[in-house]
Amino acid sequence: MTNLLTQVTNDEGITTLTLNQPERRNSLSLDMLRALGDALSDVAANDASRVVVLSAAGHVFCAGHDLKEIRGQFGSYAFQKELFEKCSEVMQQIVHLPQPVIARVAGVATAAGCQLVASCDLAVAENGARFATPGVNIGLFCSTPMVALSRNVSRKHAMEMLLTGDMIDAERAEKIGLVNRVVAPELLDETVYTIAATIAGKSAHTLNVGKTAFYRQLEMPLDEAYHYTADVMASNVVSHDAKEGISAFLDKRQPEWRHK
Repeated sequence: MTNLLTQVTNDEGITTLTLNQPERRNSLSLDMLRALGDALSDVAANDASRVVVLSAAGHVFCAGHDLKEIRGQFGSYAFQKELFEKCSEVMQQIVHLPQPVIARVAGVATAAGCQLVASCDLAVAENGARFATPGVNIGLFCSTPMVALSRNVSRKHAMEMLLTGDMIDAERAEKIGLVNRVVAPELLDETVYTIAATIAGKSAHTLNVGKTAFYRQLEMPLDEAYHYTADVMASNVVSHDAKEGISAFLDKRQPEWRHK
């Protein structure tokens, strides 16, 4: 499965995971999902990694599930259940990963590929990128993709994508909150890695605290969310890096992170 995914970590703490099966439109076959899940597990345990860039080789970011694989297993409910459960597991791995994840989107991201973009913490797309949840067009509603989609864009925008299956362009994706920025293709890498480098320069401990709290509080009632985040901040402020960061700010010097 090593040919399905490439992983590169540079000296600045940025890990790049690249879907590497362009001849199959980087589809999320069961093997691809297993490879991506394994890579995410490795990254989670890598203290040298501060931020992750999720990229793809070729002209398609990800075309979703491998429909030929699905058709070949029409007779096996067990296979279909394993496939969609593994996909759901990988999407949750991204959300629960200690490091922030930035989707670098060039080309088309459809169905579970759109789900992959929505599951990342940030997304930057080239201006020619397009997005869709077109399962309704082939009789297979994008039920698992809608979990991530509906948590990133408003209900009506999500329902429009899910019910029509229509493709939207990058500018529309930015307007509805599916991606953060849209840039010219020649600026895609510069933009993505500038953001990644900015994040990588922060305390890894602080990033983990903040990312974890962000997703947890989203599902809470307002009063519970404030109670929870007040406790998070109180715990955060007594950590080494918060003490160092506050002192460095007051002393007008650069902080020296220990990532704890």
